[in-house]
Amino acid sequence: MSFISGSSERTASDLTVSIASPSDYLALLKPRVMSLVVFTALAGVLIAPTHVHPVIGFASLLAIAVGAGASGALNMWYDADIDVLMKRTRKRPIPAGKISEGDALGFGATLAVLSVMTLGIVANWLAAALLAFTIFFYVVIYTMWLKRSTPQNIVIGGAAGAFPPIVGYAAATGEISLASLALFAIIFVWTPPHFWSLALVKADEYGRAGIPMLPNVKGANRTRLEILLYAIVLAPLGLSPWLLGFASLAYGLLATVLGALMLLFAARVYFVRTGERADRCAKSLFGFSILYLFLLFAEIVGERLLAFSQRLTINLPW
Repeated sequence: MSFISGSSERTASDLTVSIASPSDYLALLKPRVMSLVVFTALAGVLIAPTHVHPVIGFASLLAIAVGAGASGALNMWYDADIDVLMKRTRKRPIPAGKISEGDALGFGATLAVLSVMTLGIVANWLAAALLAFTIFFYVVIYTMWLKRSTPQNIVIGGAAGAFPPIVGYAAATGEISLASLALFAIIFVWTPPHFWSLALVKADEYGRAGIPMLPNVKGANRTRLEILLYAIVLAPLGLSPWLLGFASLAYGLLATVLGALMLLFAARVYFVRTGERADRCAKSLFGFSILYLFLLFAEIVGERLLAFSQRLTINLPW
């Protein structure tokens, strides 16, 4: 009986033997976030005026993906104490007791170094430096500092998730351009309404974990207002790739429709403030915001790949 009682008091950090499977280490990399990083970085590569060799482009995207995974692993290592308190995170590998905190730290740090060195070797050192800064910003500035200290954590910390297009563009060209900065700005402004819509629904969980998300500090109504204000800014900002000339009119029309829908979903969150319907509106905005960003970047990627395939067909000998 005493053995059972003693076991129940152990935490994930007390484990000395790893019982992790490959899928647990994959979960440590936050694969859904990693896939978004790779997709937006691919857009950065494709909008470059120069055409990177496919092998170099693939290796660069792989390095960026590994860097994103390293950031996720280090984030889970540091946040293990609060992940165990939240329903949506308590099944992650560390709070679930499958991977020790020390193993996660070593795994993430090793991947971070390898990703930066690989990108520097296969592409250029500007891209590598930007990737290193992105990892540092997400792990140190956001995870270790902002997340637990200010309700503006998502606003400032969102820069980490917005850097991949700049890193991708730099990998292809060795430079930073206005076009890559435009993609950065779209993701940066998109991030607060995306995460705050979830925070409205999960406010109790964030409160138990001691995370000062905007709904917990400023209240739900202030959060709804800021979501709407960011959506108002995002709608015209989404048109910038077309206005700057590196996306087609089709993109401009798509961005107009998606921006209007984003405003509509944000307005519903602002005006519907009580009951289960308010939670449904917030969840709907969260889900649509993912679709919004995916479709915008998918249009850019699709246009660039189509143009590349057409040039390739013209240059073939037959």
